[in-house]
Amino acid sequence: MTGRNDPCWCGSGSKYKKCHMAADMASGASAARRVPTAPASWAKSAAEIEGMRRAGAFNGELMDYVRGELRPGLSTEAIDRLVYDYTVSHGHKPATLGYHGFPRSLCTSINDVVCHGIPSPSEVLREGDIVNIDLTTIVDGFHGDSSETFLMGEVSDEAKLVSAVAAESMVRGLRAIQPGRELQDIARAIQPFVEERGFSVVRQYTGHGIGLKFHENFSVFHHVEPAADNMVLIPGMTFTVEPMVNVGTPHVTTDPVDKWTVRTRDKKLSAQFEHTVLVTENGVEILTLTPSQRKAGVWLSPPWIELAAAL
Repeated sequence: MTGRNDPCWCGSGSKYKKCHMAADMASGASAARRVPTAPASWAKSAAEIEGMRRAGAFNGELMDYVRGELRPGLSTEAIDRLVYDYTVSHGHKPATLGYHGFPRSLCTSINDVVCHGIPSPSEVLREGDIVNIDLTTIVDGFHGDSSETFLMGEVSDEAKLVSAVAAESMVRGLRAIQPGRELQDIARAIQPFVEERGFSVVRQYTGHGIGLKFHENFSVFHHVEPAADNMVLIPGMTFTVEPMVNVGTPHVTTDPVDKWTVRTRDKKLSAQFEHTVLVTENGVEILTLTPSQRKAGVWLSPPWIELAAAL
């Protein structure tokens, strides 16, 4: 639970009592309520944590590899081949390939596609597009999962802004993670920030526990959901934070033919960023940082560092 004198969950640096406490209590989200602690069995062992670190490190390496290949004119099927070949050549497995029948090695979600876009030879990246690259890899049985939105050349101001807000909303969610704090503090850090900038947070899709299984134990909401499970975080938990931010309404539709591709209902743009994290004794460790991010000591890559900081 967030105490009166603890730092506020929103990341402002102010004490909770001087920041969001009054608003939370007015909305029924009082920090004084009792919240159960996560089961001890959900904390990874030291060996499992090392496995998650290896999986996350490779996943980040793969993201930097893909970053260097993306360009207008490239088909999403070509991206799929690059991801499959790079992953398998390093002795690992693409987690999405065959997962509940998904036919490809990653998800490529362009413009109004929110998530689960299927790579295709007929789908080609074009100047002005934004594309989310969502990678999940299996390394020695453990899963690493991350995504990033990329700009294809010169894009609209709206595309740039919604992507920057998605990037910063993920960072704010990551900053809310500490042992002893609530899982829903992540949503409380994300949703107000997004909505104050005129955008919306997708409700139907969430982050999730992750480890030897792709999806484990619990969901990580990015919007405040009173009916959702909540818990006090404990060291050793691993999960994803992956807010999907829409220009218009939060409502989405699933393609009736392929049963996978999720689009915004109003056909407006959507953007997403994701990292896999570990709750530590003192805070949070980002497991899926790319080599370039680790070297720079940041959680985002250019141009998002600068664009998110300007919000």
